[in-house]
Amino acid sequence: MSKTLRVAMIGYGFMGKVHSHAWRSVNHFFPDAPQVEMTLICGRSKDALEGARITFGWKEAETDWQKVIARSDIDIVDICTAGDTHEEIAIAALKAGKHVICEKPLANNASEAIAMAQAANEAAKNSVKSMVAFNYRRVPALAVAKQFIESGRLGTIYHVRANYLQDWIIDPEFPLVWRLDKKTAGSGALGDIAAHIIDASYFLTGSKITSVSGQLKTFIKERPLPGAYTGLTAGSSSGRGAVTVDDTALFTANFENGAVGSFEATRFAAGRKNAMSIEVNGSKGSIYFNFEDMNELLFHDHTHPSSEAGFRKVLATDGGQPYVAAWWPPGHIIGYEHTFTHEIYDFVSAIKNGTNPSPSFNDGLYVQKVLDAVEVSAGNNSQLTQVK
Repeated sequence: MSKTLRVAMIGYGFMGKVHSHAWRSVNHFFPDAPQVEMTLICGRSKDALEGARITFGWKEAETDWQKVIARSDIDIVDICTAGDTHEEIAIAALKAGKHVICEKPLANNASEAIAMAQAANEAAKNSVKSMVAFNYRRVPALAVAKQFIESGRLGTIYHVRANYLQDWIIDPEFPLVWRLDKKTAGSGALGDIAAHIIDASYFLTGSKITSVSGQLKTFIKERPLPGAYTGLTAGSSSGRGAVTVDDTALFTANFENGAVGSFEATRFAAGRKNAMSIEVNGSKGSIYFNFEDMNELLFHDHTHPSSEAGFRKVLATDGGQPYVAAWWPPGHIIGYEHTFTHEIYDFVSAIKNGTNPSPSFNDGLYVQKVLDAVEVSAGNNSQLTQVK
C-alpha cells in the first residue's frame, strides 16, 4: 500500500456527492488519518461524469468500472451505485486487491450478499479491507447512546422501537425513478431506509434480530416515466410504468437477547423529511434519538430519585463525545455530511492500522437476511419468519 491512499469512486449521484465531500474533508479535520487522493470518478454518462469530476474535485474520470479496478494506482474503490451492481463491482475489486467501501444495503438480496461477504472474508486474508456504509453509526449522539447501553445504564433491554419516515414520493405524479424499480433497487422503503434502522438497532444493542413478522404495501401502483414529471402535475408525456417495490414496510421483531422490536419505514409520511428515530427501553432507563435533531440524545434514568421527570436532553457536541473534537466548539452543531466524513475516517484508519473496519460485509449480510425475512413474512400474510 502506498503512503497516500488513492481512491476511485464509482457512481456520481446523491451518494457520490456526499462521499466526495467526505473524501475532500477527511484530511482537513482528522490529521491522524492517512493522506487520501481523489484519483478517479467513474460513471456511465461521459458528459455528466465530467461535470461531476469538476464539481466534486476528482482528478480523472472513467466510464468503464472494470478499467478502474484493473489500474495499479488505485488503492480504494468506493461503490456509490444502485444495488443491482454492488455484487459484481465489489467482488471484482476485492479480488483485484482493492479495499472496498460499499453503500447500503450491501446487495439486493441475501444470495448476492453471501457472495460479497465470502469474497470480503477471503480478501481479508491478504489484509484487504471492506466496509458497508451505514453512516448513522457515525452520528455522535448515537455513539453516546451506544456507550450508555454498553455501560449498563439501561439495564436489561426490553424494547427497541425504530422508525424511518420520509415523504419525498407522496405525490402520485412523482416519476418512476430507479429506486422504485425492484430490478435495480431490490426493494423500496424496506431496503432503502429500513436497512438503516435494522443496522442501528444492532449497533446500539449488540443483539441481532432472530425472527420477524412483517407487511409491505405499495400505495401508488403506477407512475409517470422519467421525463414526464414537471412538478405537482404530470407533464405532457403519457408514458407510465409500474412501481415494483414497497412504499412502506412494517414489522415486529424478536432479538437474540430476549427483547422485542417494532420497525416502520415509509416514504409516505407527509411532513417527515428524514425522521430516522430509535428508542431503546431497558430495566434501568431509556434512550431516544431522532435524526432531525441529530445533535441531541434523550436519556431517561429510571434509577434516579427524580425519574418521574422523564427524559433529559444530552447535547452531543462536546469535544469529549466521539468524533466531535475534530469539528467546532461545544454547542456548534454538526450535520448530515459529517457522518460520512467520520465513516471515511474510520475506514482509512482501519486500513492504516491493519484493523477490521465496521460494519463489515458480514454485518451487511445480516441486515440483508433480515430484509429478506421481512419480504418472506409479508408474502405469507405476516407469518412469523426466522432470520437465517
